[in-house]
Amino acid sequence: MAVDKAVCACGAEASEEELLARLEEVIAEYREKPGALIPVLQIAQGIFGYLPEVALKRISLGLDKSYSEVAGVVGFYSFFSTTPRGKHMVRVCLGTACYVRGGKQVLEAIKKKLNIDVGETTADRNFSLGVARCFGACGLSPAIMIDNEVHQRVKPAKVLAILDQYRQEPKPEAAENKA
Repeated sequence: MAVDKAVCACGAEASEEELLARLEEVIAEYREKPGALIPVLQIAQGIFGYLPEVALKRISLGLDKSYSEVAGVVGFYSFFSTTPRGKHMVRVCLGTACYVRGGKQVLEAIKKKLNIDVGETTADRNFSLGVARCFGACGLSPAIMIDNEVHQRVKPAKVLAILDQYRQEPKPEAAENKA
């Protein structure tokens, strides 16, 4: 059961109570299924955009698992996040080929342009930054991945142009207020 983050027709996000109600439905659906913890965590992260403590506690109680077991699984897998992530996930490959061909310099350029470190999210929640070990693009390294799109032969000087492709467009009323 794939669940997208709840947003009303007006574009406003659902309240925490509404999100927790959706989580309860998911827990009820998976409660009796063996191996339910990871799928429930994945769906919960889809609902909330990350895994807040309140969701982890509900999952723990609902699946009759200790909180430490649930938190341990979340901490083990890098896919899971207990802090809000940005709209776009930027991952820099630091596998051998990418590292040797300038991946570390690309990472430093991205950190500087976004003003964040690995594991952090920009203040506007547009970007989160992470590292990876291999995207399978070794012949065209260094590589970065933004969401599910791989950018190859990335140069530090081109980082800003790549990031600009993913920047959120300002809302029309915000642009009018600046005039």
